[in-house]
Amino acid sequence: MNIQFSKYQGTGNDFVIVDNRDGGISLSNKQISFLCDRRFGAGADGLMLLGTATGYDFSMTYYNADGTEGTMCGNGGRCLVQFAHDNGIVKEVYKFIAIDGPHEASIHNNGWVHLKMTDVKAVEVGEDFFVTNTGSPHYIKLVTDIESLDVFNEGKRIRYNERFNKEGINVNFVEHQRDHLYVRTYERGVENETFSCGTGVTAAAIISCLNKEGEHDIAIQTLGGKLAVSFNNLGGGHFNHIWLKGPGTFVYKTSIHLK
Repeated sequence: MNIQFSKYQGTGNDFVIVDNRDGGISLSNKQISFLCDRRFGAGADGLMLLGTATGYDFSMTYYNADGTEGTMCGNGGRCLVQFAHDNGIVKEVYKFIAIDGPHEASIHNNGWVHLKMTDVKAVEVGEDFFVTNTGSPHYIKLVTDIESLDVFNEGKRIRYNERFNKEGINVNFVEHQRDHLYVRTYERGVENETFSCGTGVTAAAIISCLNKEGEHDIAIQTLGGKLAVSFNNLGGGHFNHIWLKGPGTFVYKTSIHLK
């Protein structure tokens, strides 16, 4: 069959997006993996289906590059909002449903999409790491000299250790640099470093203010560009009003034959 899709990217985190509002698209894990393959397919960190849901402007279904259904993707969510807008769903405030629950979003004049993330209700503080869930599970490790860090091998070692091997976890390395955080992420499902991870930078931002109650707005640098995260720290590992802010950029639209 022939399938039409669009390619979008959010700070280098790239996605194949398919409009499935008519419910006619059903893709196998093998087909999704093929579409995301960077040598034989379109090439992407993940694939999303834009669907319908009662009471919402649209639904978001996200698949990892290996073809498995994924948890929430922040950069993907922003890109899907921009895709919805570009395909006739025009709202001042978007309301959509994803695997981790309802989300709100808006598109701003600077081209950035502001996406409201799920509340964080717990943070595990380890000896030299943090673990939390921002719609997807994340391991946070503070480092120095992040640009020379072997993210692939260090991230893979943590992701496949005895504790996380079965379910997997996204591994984020974070360095405080002057007025921003520099974040690099090894993503499960991609099983490699990506140029950016939206739920990952969200986790890094809240960890950076773990002991500072009140409202915060954190600038983020990733390999793929700049993002920002704002939130309210309620104390005790509880955070709400979490907003991930950054671009969702159209790349191209085409069709491809799937076996």
